[in-house]
Amino acid sequence: MLDSIKVGNFIMDKRKTLGLTQQQLADQLNISFQTVSKWENGIAYPNIEILRNLAIVLAG
Repeated sequence: MLDSIKVGNFIMDKRKTLGLTQQQLADQLNISFQTVSKWENGIAYPNIEILRNLAIVLAG
């Protein structure tokens, strides 16, 4: 089973490693920075439609 906190921490760690703000990541994915914040705080998971682009961006 997925752990939303672990997923959020992974996204945050990768984002910070790339030197991106939440807003910059959100802009690249055409979403709001609030959505990125929800992921990173374990409140929500990335939508299935976003996962491919999220993986591409976080792969650097």
